[in-house]
Amino acid sequence: MHTGIFHDLDLDADGKSSSYLSIPFSVDRSPYFQVKVPVIRIRNGDGPSLLLMAGNHGDEYEGEISLVRLARLLEPEHIRGSVTIIPFANAPAVMAARRRSPLDEGNMNRAFPGDPNGTPTQRMAHFLEHELFPKHDVVLDLHSGGTSMEHLLCALIERQGPPEQLAEATRLMQAMALPYGFIAENGASAPTSMAAAARAGAIGLSGEFGGGGTATRESMAVTTQAIDNVLMALGICDKPVLSRDPLQNRTMTLLALSSHEQAIYATRRGWFEPAVAVGDTVKAGDVAGWYHDFERLDLPEESLHFSVGGVVLSRRLHTDSQAGDCLVQVGLLI
Repeated sequence: MHTGIFHDLDLDADGKSSSYLSIPFSVDRSPYFQVKVPVIRIRNGDGPSLLLMAGNHGDEYEGEISLVRLARLLEPEHIRGSVTIIPFANAPAVMAARRRSPLDEGNMNRAFPGDPNGTPTQRMAHFLEHELFPKHDVVLDLHSGGTSMEHLLCALIERQGPPEQLAEATRLMQAMALPYGFIAENGASAPTSMAAAARAGAIGLSGEFGGGGTATRESMAVTTQAIDNVLMALGICDKPVLSRDPLQNRTMTLLALSSHEQAIYATRRGWFEPAVAVGDTVKAGDVAGWYHDFERLDLPEESLHFSVGGVVLSRRLHTDSQAGDCLVQVGLLI
């Protein structure tokens, strides 16, 4: 009664059902408290299976809003195969508008493969990797830059699995039709959802669909189109479900993220002034920005320079920065 996750999902039943993944976790207010994570299951016979999740980080809203809407709109007669929707994977973080869970400070995208006897975040990660991911062909985990980061609109895969699996992941990433796509080199043992999907035998897809702890007209349009495109590329749906406007065909520019040299990190307290915008093309040696010390007004600002060239992938939105904060990141053109 005090470990694991409890649910009444029937993954083999046709039709549409809504339930909860329930995680026991005693709190001061309620000794028999359970974290309730909504899950929606739609199935129409045999066919491709897709798991859609958002809220891995609680302050990334495009995916959460899109999946809540999809859960309302998608019916069994619209699909072939099955779709599982988890709009708030780290539900405590979502409800607290935080990146990490307030219950255990857990960052779910650093929690895989998880622990069935651990904290709520660890239990959820374990359940996803060992119970749900293996029952799906593809896992699409929707992200954005969150409260502190502006991020290039891009699809994302990790270099995982055998060549044929990577080729299919690349096809599906390109089908999402975002302006950019990038391939991360995090390794087979990475604590991310995409690495977990690969370990479970599924294809892991992701993307960064906005940032700043908000949702915009553009970020929502790109997110809904990406979801529709994946549903159609897998043959689950014949036509868009979410998109309010005609789907756009874009040529995707591919980027790679493989080294910490592609980022500039703060090494002390300071105030960051960017010299570039997300999406800019830069060369090694170009000025990325300036770092100011408000506590030493006699010191000039420090110029920060890129170590490698490419496309600016993300930048820190909060000017006030601490040692260890990532200030700006660049993707290598493939």
